Amino acid sequence: MRVWYFSEMAYHPAWDEGLKRGSLRVIYPNGQVDPQMAHKLLNRYLDEFAYCDEAGLDIMVNEHHATATCMTVSVPMALAIIARETKTARLLSLGNPIANRPDPVRVAEEMAWLDVLSGGRLEMGLVKGAPYEIHPANSNPARLMRRYWEAHDLILKALSTTDGPFSWEGEYFQYRAVNIWPRPIQQPTPPVWMTGLSVDSGIAAAERGHVIGTLLSGSVAKPMFDAYRKRAAELGRHATPDRFAYAACIGVGQTREEGLRRAHLIADYVRPAPVVHEPFTNPPGYNSINANVGMLKAGPAGKAFVKDRKGNAVDHRTATVEQFMETDTVFAGTPDDVYEQIKSFHDRIGGFGHLLFFGQGGHIDHKDTMDNIRLFAREVMPRLKDLSADEARRTAAE
Repeated sequence: MRVWYFSEMAYHPAWDEGLKRGSLRVIYPNGQVDPQMAHKLLNRYLDEFAYCDEAGLDIMVNEHHATATCMTVSVPMALAIIARETKTARLLSLGNPIANRPDPVRVAEEMAWLDVLSGGRLEMGLVKGAPYEIHPANSNPARLMRRYWEAHDLILKALSTTDGPFSWEGEYFQYRAVNIWPRPIQQPTPPVWMTGLSVDSGIAAAERGHVIGTLLSGSVAKPMFDAYRKRAAELGRHATPDRFAYAACIGVGQTREEGLRRAHLIADYVRPAPVVHEPFTNPPGYNSINANVGMLKAGPAGKAFVKDRKGNAVDHRTATVEQFMETDTVFAGTPDDVYEQIKSFHDRIGGFGHLLFFGQGGHIDHKDTMDNIRLFAREVMPRLKDLSADEARRTAAE
């Protein structure tokens, strides 16, 4: 199992006021940001990313917009800095919200440039993006997925074409001459990742052979991964564990109490992150018909951010660490505790080959974050590598 550390590089000093106003996204004025404090926080977060390279962890970066929950407004910008400060870590962009980007060829150029800068260490996430960001991106949610798939196909063609230029005349994008320089080191393209929360996403990723990841979603992971495995088998392929990724908040301590305390602080990210005014949560056409039908059938529970293993809705705004642990969105305790929790979840959902380690979030400070990374890398990660190897051997024998 590969482990990817990530942090959304949040501006948590503004959260209390945002919660009072009922939204930390879209309409929350940026006058709540102290740029000097943001300067300190961004550099602190980048120091933590750089340390991961020394600790043997891979690195993941994502982006969000118009929100106090994430100051990473550009994956390529953040990864360019991290690429220069690291030597061996794989660098995962998860990712570029390509349906909201006006110029897919520019995305292809940025990804190729990062792959070259990093010496071929890039993993490329092409994602749909959060529903909250449809409004600030001035996108049409009803056409989002058609635009997404056209951008996806154009980016992969731009990265893999070496005898160009070629023209592109699509529904949403038109180019007379596509011919990116430089081309990526990894050919035909860097590995491609998607994110998802549904069976439909699992099927779409399986049809293209992409890695599918899901973040802080607990019970959602299994049906999506199972749909991927089934569709891959229908196409005559075996879905190995390295096609699946799962993200969770993780707090590790020398004692169980210390691990739970760290996890509580990190989970402070999960509690306010989805707090946004209702009109921005499900723009018409953003979710598939099947997804909307499922939410309607579920009633009020369908709006819950997470559910526990018995299917009970858990209020993410007030959940304790123990409640989050019951939803498998948080793993916490001593190194032994954390390993056993990850192993149990891994076995229950049929295995996965990538763990996205949300090791900083909420109000956890720099010292605790560094200790959390260090202890996880030294005491938990080596055993996870064995777990992944065991799963790979088992599935190969089936």
